[in-house]
Amino acid sequence: MIEAIGNQYVVARPVYSTKTFGEEFKKTHGHHKTLLDHLRRCCSCSSQKAKKIALSLFPIASWLPAYKIKEWLLSDIVSGISTGLVAVLQGLAFALLVNIPPSYGLYAAFFPVLTYFFLGTSRHISVGPFPVLSMMVGVVVTRVASATNTAPEFSGSPENATDQEKIMVAASVTVLSGIIQLLLGVLQIGFVVIYLSESLISGFTTAAAIHVLVSQLKFMLQLNVPAHSDPFSIFKVLESIFTQIQKTNIADLVTSVVILVVVFVVKEINQRYRNKLPVPIPIELIMTVIATGVSYGCNFRETFGVAVVGNMSLGFQPPITPSVEVFRDTIGDSFGIAIVGFAVAFSVASVYSLKYDYPIDGNQELIALGVSNIFTGAFQGFAGSTALSRSGVQESTGGKTQVAGLLSAVIVLIVIVAIGFLLQPLQKSVLAALALGNLKGMLMQFAEIGRLWKKDKYDCLIWIMTFIFAIVLGLGLGLAASVAFQLLTIVFRTQFPKCSTLANVGRSNIYKNKKNYADVYEPEGVKIFRCPAPIYFANIGFFKQKLIEAVGFNPLRILRKRNKALKKIRKLQKQGLLQVTPKGFICTSDGFKDSDEELDNNQIEELDQPINTADLPFDIDWNADLPLNITVPKVSLHSLILDFSAVSFLDISSMRGLRTILQEFIRIKVDVYIVGTDDDFIDKLARCEFFDDEVKDSIFFLTIHDAVLHILMKKDYSTSKFNSSQEKEMKFDFTINTNGGLRNREYQVPVETKF
Repeated sequence: MIEAIGNQYVVARPVYSTKTFGEEFKKTHGHHKTLLDHLRRCCSCSSQKAKKIALSLFPIASWLPAYKIKEWLLSDIVSGISTGLVAVLQGLAFALLVNIPPSYGLYAAFFPVLTYFFLGTSRHISVGPFPVLSMMVGVVVTRVASATNTAPEFSGSPENATDQEKIMVAASVTVLSGIIQLLLGVLQIGFVVIYLSESLISGFTTAAAIHVLVSQLKFMLQLNVPAHSDPFSIFKVLESIFTQIQKTNIADLVTSVVILVVVFVVKEINQRYRNKLPVPIPIELIMTVIATGVSYGCNFRETFGVAVVGNMSLGFQPPITPSVEVFRDTIGDSFGIAIVGFAVAFSVASVYSLKYDYPIDGNQELIALGVSNIFTGAFQGFAGSTALSRSGVQESTGGKTQVAGLLSAVIVLIVIVAIGFLLQPLQKSVLAALALGNLKGMLMQFAEIGRLWKKDKYDCLIWIMTFIFAIVLGLGLGLAASVAFQLLTIVFRTQFPKCSTLANVGRSNIYKNKKNYADVYEPEGVKIFRCPAPIYFANIGFFKQKLIEAVGFNPLRILRKRNKALKKIRKLQKQGLLQVTPKGFICTSDGFKDSDEELDNNQIEELDQPINTADLPFDIDWNADLPLNITVPKVSLHSLILDFSAVSFLDISSMRGLRTILQEFIRIKVDVYIVGTDDDFIDKLARCEFFDDEVKDSIFFLTIHDAVLHILMKKDYSTSKFNSSQEKEMKFDFTINTNGGLRNREYQVPVETKF
């Protein structure tokens, strides 16, 4: 019964152990589906199921019929044009990160949009090149292509043999990463992205931004820097740059610095006045047009020897067959590219889905991105995801659906087939500056360190170590090491949990860490210990150590001391040297001696057995004074409560250890109670034969307060002067009084608690 009194409540119910609760309230046993049931359901066919599968595979069928032409079309057109212009420039710029001719970046900006339009579930993200992903592909291209060909860097002509090799590697890696994403989506294991926490992604993308920054320095300074892909490569590139710094092309340096400063300033204006501007200022497009015109008008290539985009062949390249050899050499890198690409796209899509209240499907997103990458790689593009800045443009300019994305692809298509040649005089240093201009958001993530340190030290450590791993080991190995370190922190969190001793707070049924409160009440002889983590093979030893520290003694040591003392008492009693009086023991001889060493070495297993005094004509009070030469530590604890409300699971190894701990306490007459577990936890213990004659299933109680009241009632029964029949007739009702103790109420009511 629950009765509300103002802002308080009164609960009247019996004291429940888990066993008595189960006897009073019978559980309903539902049908648990077997593997055969799941297979039967998967293989069943119906019109509704077919429709559901079709809509899930082609989300366009659900939103396109409901498209509001009058309300959305104009916004999508404006958004598509703006996004398409940004996509063209980012495609050219990010192609430099892949170490392939810039014109191939346009393919990476065009093909993914077509497939995502039909298969994607997000209405706002703009799929295509992403700097971190381009950098990861570029690392693989550098490693694999340099292993097969040692020719100099591409000259911008697709007929160059080195360029063809690099394009083949980039396309093959893209196809393989797409196949991996497609398989993960078909197998419905999109949850793999949960192993990339926000701290890890933030630290990784920040480190990738540093890699992008360093990789673009050679284009901004126009230096011939050899490619590196092994660990510590970023330091080797920096060393090569600084040793050649005197060869810097001043025209490229000045142009890139001017472009970079202007882009940063205008992007800051766009950010600060985003609510007042109808559309963001397309600064990348403006600077590209100006830089291309100036370069062409002043003939920078001939006058200053700057590197330009060069030949931009109109139209598309024919599709190619990916290289199986590249598949074999890059399977690990492709898996990392697939996971990072999906993680970034899904995280951005999740933000917009929450903002505009529509669902997204992680597994369908994997399928969409996988098919997009396969399609793109077949037409000589490189792996894509979504660039935060490009998606921001599509959303902020009024984009409502992926119709805006389709229109952005039309803009890219126009550049590919008609006006791409106009960009031939554009300096590569301008593209490098535009690529760096898109890194502002990622570089600003350094501020996360301070915020994470205040919120969670472990997350802050994950961010820092991920950044260090990605910088030192490179993006591929760095990602693997970061995931391993992140999982290791989870092990540390559970291996060394913050165990605590609880006490009653507020004279009610509330129990908190006694270190945190001044006014607490601990029942005499009762200790309440809480473990806030799963108990498994790695932390069962730590759990035992913390429990011993909490109770103040080692139960196994006490047990061995008592068994040693019992052996001595038996010898004294057999020799007639020991007499028992109402006041205690009287030893009639003071010359008795025994060898502790002999007992320890030869009978150690016997000392760990339960204490048996059935053969003695008297009982032994281990907290009283014992005969001469016999000393045993006194134990004031009579009951131990283990709060397992936060213990989610127990493995087989820890079960053995836990049962041993419980047995040691029980054998020294300390009653042990476990509270807060669910039914599945107890059922698993029963299946694993955890219970025996010493450790029984009656030790489980629903709450800490149930166990405390049971202990106090049991203590009252044990000290009662009534006989057993009278005790059964007596009814007790306990309440916590103002001085912190427990008193017996005057009247008789059913055994229950009132708070």
